[in-house]
Amino acid sequence: MYKNVLLSVDLGHESSWVKALPTAVELCQASGATLHVLTVVPDFGMTIVGQYFPKGYKKEVAVKVMEALKGFVAKHVPKDVSMEHCVAEGVVYESILKMARDVGADLIVVGAGRPDLKEYLLGPNAARVARHADMSVLIVR
Repeated sequence: MYKNVLLSVDLGHESSWVKALPTAVELCQASGATLHVLTVVPDFGMTIVGQYFPKGYKKEVAVKVMEALKGFVAKHVPKDVSMEHCVAEGVVYESILKMARDVGADLIVVGAGRPDLKEYLLGPNAARVARHADMSVLIVR
């Protein structure tokens, strides 16, 4: 059914993965797909802002985020699921779409949004991913 499933998680917000992760895992187990778990580090924006961070800061952040992602996966993803860890930097929905193309995803799984938003809102990133993706998108509420 699927060969590569991309799951986007926000490590700082459990609501982004608490329902989406089990769904993605189940789909991967049923079809023998590889699960690509992605977290996105926000871009620091303008160069004028970036100059205030120490040299090598971006690389250090990327390493720490990858370590956190690996710890998250070790804790929440069963060992029998084929896995890849992915960290991207930039605008969340753009990074999700780029990573989906890069890994050859045939399905993107995203959570609908944070619980502090009104119950009927989809969330801007999930809506943009669904609108612009070239592959199937499963939005888990």
